[in-house]
Amino acid sequence: MGFANSTCSFTRFRILDPVPDALWPQIPDKLKQFAFRDIDDIPEMQAQGWVCFEDMLDSEWAVAPPQKGAYIVFSLRLDMRRIPAGVVKKHLALALRQEKERMREQNKTFISRERKKELKEQVMLRLRQRFLPVPGEFNVLWATDKNEVWFASTQNKMIDLFMEEFLKTFELHLEQLTPYTLAASMLDEESLIRLDQLEATQFAPLA
Repeated sequence: MGFANSTCSFTRFRILDPVPDALWPQIPDKLKQFAFRDIDDIPEMQAQGWVCFEDMLDSEWAVAPPQKGAYIVFSLRLDMRRIPAGVVKKHLALALRQEKERMREQNKTFISRERKKELKEQVMLRLRQRFLPVPGEFNVLWATDKNEVWFASTQNKMIDLFMEEFLKTFELHLEQLTPYTLAASMLDEESLIRLDQLEATQFAPLA
């Protein structure tokens, strides 16, 4: 999902805070500080971080630097393990069956809630080691001359994650540029009051 594709859906933001002059030369180091870390060999469900715009496997920016003239470009990589619910259900049922057999040998019949929770955690841990995470890449374009940031996604969860990661990395707050915020930035106070009083037009009868 990126700006290099023939078509791309993206979300625009503006930076609300003044950008300190000292930040610009620190950006490559800050990207590396919060760069993506692989979870293929550890049982984590999710990992996210920054990677090179040109190569999502490059978290050291060996391929190309993020600075491109008046723009800073990089990508947010998100890897997630997706374990089908049916697989979890099957292996949990097998674990419970084995637990019942073990308890029967000890003349016990009741499995406590804590033990069931423990069994589920053990099942999930084993399954995480068997399922590789699915990688995702979302390009970021920072127009330094306009104080705008473009993010190659329109999914609410991805937008929230991106804003959190951007704030954590650069200590700068973002505001999503919706039609309302764009209009508000161009109108005077009187016009903004009239805008707030507008009601949506109904094009079809309500069901």
